Amino acid sequence: MTVAHNLDAARAALVMINPAPYNAEAPPEALAGNITPTELHYVRSNFAVPAHDGTLEIGGAVGHPTVLTLDDLRAMPAHEHTVTLECAGNGRLDMRPLPTGEPWGDYAVSTARWKGALLHEVLAKVEPSAQGVEILTQGADHGPYHLQAILPDTDQENLTFIRSLPLSLATDPASGILIAYEMNGEPVGSDHGAPFRLIVPHWYAVASVKWLKRIDVLTEPYTGEFQTGHYMYEWPDRPHEAVTLMRVRARITDPAPGSIIGSGAYTVRGKAWSGTGPITRVDVSVTGEGDWQPAQLEPSRSGYHWQAWTFDWEPSHVGRHTLRVRATDAAGNVQPDVPQWNRLGYGNNAIEVIYVDRR
Repeated sequence: MTVAHNLDAARAALVMINPAPYNAEAPPEALAGNITPTELHYVRSNFAVPAHDGTLEIGGAVGHPTVLTLDDLRAMPAHEHTVTLECAGNGRLDMRPLPTGEPWGDYAVSTARWKGALLHEVLAKVEPSAQGVEILTQGADHGPYHLQAILPDTDQENLTFIRSLPLSLATDPASGILIAYEMNGEPVGSDHGAPFRLIVPHWYAVASVKWLKRIDVLTEPYTGEFQTGHYMYEWPDRPHEAVTLMRVRARITDPAPGSIIGSGAYTVRGKAWSGTGPITRVDVSVTGEGDWQPAQLEPSRSGYHWQAWTFDWEPSHVGRHTLRVRATDAAGNVQPDVPQWNRLGYGNNAIEVIYVDRR
């Protein structure tokens, strides 16, 4: 069986938005459970699936440069985290005027169980310099960039996916950052970064570099196309800001938008997540006005993944009803009523509004 056939089979249940490089949303049912099945997990790539020789080089400002293999990573203590990953462009289609970028709807978000070695334990082996400020993380993926490069002097015909993270975050045991080699109990697949990738809890998924090939400790901040060009909030009325932590957000998973429901009680269900703290409150409005009623919220376990919520509702009359949902996190962040527009269309966490018809 060819690699192409395997990829086609793995992608069959997804909602493709771009065939090359392959990008696809999860189907709506992917948000129903606590864990997204691998075949339903959304896929975000800037380049085609690359070849990878199975090694990870670690260098830069370190005392002991090294090269690790998959077996080396598996020989280290294994840790498993359930992590919600969301594309920074999720919900871009709901912004007006429409920003540039991949036309993501609302399903570029998924939750999986990731297993691997803790990044801070890997870095401890190479002894980062006291002068280090960031780590550079480079994927094996590269090629022509299908979106226009923003930074000058960028080789748009052969660009490599490179990102950086603060060294203080990378070396913090509490960060939970993994070099993951398993996803939902199986080896990480090609679309998701095989043979290993970063998983950075709380951050938008751009930080979770796939097909990880090299890590360098830097003594100066990194500037590059995917760090200070794209993946920046280009606000119309204030200074630009880097895309980092996921914004607080809640989604309705049942009923589906435009559903027809019967008389009697109905349990509205959904998920909520944030990169700036566990969700502490979810409220639902069924009037189209400002009266919010509290939903029942599943408590946070690790803080790395979405929380389920439910709301018991009995429609008062036959006809059309609106449903709105709003989440609040432990840092006090609350979803806005409308998207905060920025030129590249990142971070849309506006309150979701759907309608259903009662017959």
